Amino acid sequence: MSENQNAKCRICRRTGKKLYLKDGRCDSPNCAITRRSYGPGIQGPKQTRARLTDFGKQLREKQSAKSLYNLREKQFKNYFDKAIAQKAETTGQALYRMLEMRLDNVVHKLGYGKSIKHSRQLVSHGHFMVNGKKVDIPSYQLKVNDVITVREKSIKNRVVFNDLAERLKNHELANWLFVDPQDMSGKVVSVPDSKKFALDFDMKSIVEFYSR
Repeated sequence: MSENQNAKCRICRRTGKKLYLKDGRCDSPNCAITRRSYGPGIQGPKQTRARLTDFGKQLREKQSAKSLYNLREKQFKNYFDKAIAQKAETTGQALYRMLEMRLDNVVHKLGYGKSIKHSRQLVSHGHFMVNGKKVDIPSYQLKVNDVITVREKSIKNRVVFNDLAERLKNHELANWLFVDPQDMSGKVVSVPDSKKFALDFDMKSIVEFYSR
C-alpha cells in the first residue's frame, strides 16, 4: 500500500474534526485543529465560511472515515462493495462491522498501538497472535470470541511493549472488546453495533456518496 504523504494534522483540519491520528498531541494544546480551526492552505479561512453542498458533506465524511481507518480509496470502496452484498445487515452496519473488526483497528482499540498507523506497523511486523497463531495481515477480519495476544518474544525484546501493562490499565475500552492487562490478551466479545456508538463520521452520508 502506498503511503499517504499528507501530514496527519492537515487531514484533520481538512475534514474539520479531530480524528486522533497522532497519539497524545490530539488532546494537547498543540493540536493543530484547536489552534487553527479552519482548513489548510491559503484559502483555509475562506473555505471554513463557505457553505458545503450535499456532495461536499458526503465527500468529507467519506474522507474522514478513510483517514480514521488509514485506508486508501480502493480499499475503502472494496469494503463498501462487500457491505452492499450483505443480506443480514444494513449496508451501513455491515461496512462499520468490517472496518472495526480489522485486526489493526482492534489492536489499536485494545490499547496495544498508540495510533492506527502504529498498530498497523505492529501487526505487519508479526507481533500478534490470533487464537494462538501468528497473524501479520492488518486487514485480517476478526470474529466474535477471537483472542488477540502479544507474542512472548515481542514482549521480551521490544521496547514498545515495556509499558503496555500499565497503559492498558488506564485505556478506555470499547464495550465489544475485553482486555486482560496481566497476560496482555484481548478478546472480541460481541459484534460492534453502529447504532450504539457516537461515530466520528456520518455513515449515512458515506452510503449516499457511493450510491450516487
